[in-house]
Amino acid sequence: MNIDGLTCRPTRAGVRVDIRVTPRASRTRLQGVRHGRVVVAVTAPPVDGAANAAAARVLAETLGVPRGAVRIVSGETGRDKVVEVAGLAVDAVERCLRSHPL
Repeated sequence: MNIDGLTCRPTRAGVRVDIRVTPRASRTRLQGVRHGRVVVAVTAPPVDGAANAAAARVLAETLGVPRGAVRIVSGETGRDKVVEVAGLAVDAVERCLRSHPL
């Protein structure tokens, strides 16, 4: 996966990553990085937080952290979001995303 331009910032708890969620996709997967954001396609609709939960779940699985380690810190109701991943450093996130097949 090309992660050039990825917006990823360290925090006290871990790292913040900018993402863009595409709900109602044909399958749930990471689609790459566009405009500094990880694009996360999910089959869930954008209703009652289902797409947000699905996006957090796929990020947690990809990064090898528990689901509870991924939380949305801004953008709950929009497609563009900022998520915080607890317990990881920037280089670990980049390494996981590079090794993830599209």
